[in-house]
Amino acid sequence: MNTMEITKIVAAACGSLLIFLLIKFGTEMVFDTHSEMISYVIETDEADAPVEEEAEEIDVAALVAEADASAGEGIFRRCAACHRVDGTDATGPHLDGVVGRDKASVDGFNYSATLTGLDGVWDAESLYHFIHDPRGYAPGTTMAFAGLARPAELANLIAYLQSTGN
Repeated sequence: MNTMEITKIVAAACGSLLIFLLIKFGTEMVFDTHSEMISYVIETDEADAPVEEEAEEIDVAALVAEADASAGEGIFRRCAACHRVDGTDATGPHLDGVVGRDKASVDGFNYSATLTGLDGVWDAESLYHFIHDPRGYAPGTTMAFAGLARPAELANLIAYLQSTGN
């Protein structure tokens, strides 16, 4: 394959991308998809409105007290990509002795501004809510983990973290 053929292939690819960009630009000029104006409203009865379910209150302390730390060790494998329990930092701070430790308090670790702004200690309740939904608990956190949904998994993980205290 000579350089002229390579040039033709690259030019065809660039030309195709340019045509797609021009089509996108043209359709955005014709169709307004960012307007705040509502086209029509559907009237409904208040009785037909969906009822918001109240969040079930979970007794985290009781859940953690009944949890299995050895099962939590298996769940911790998901966390081990970024965290360690041997006192060394990785992508995330070490979690050795995290239960009862002040939030964002590992020396030398560069926490996000969101986590440094949190007060208090990591107790079972705060760890439960943070691990369940990191971005919901601390909006703007740099932790990329999506969270754990099952209360039993969360409790087992927290029980394991309690057992790793130094």
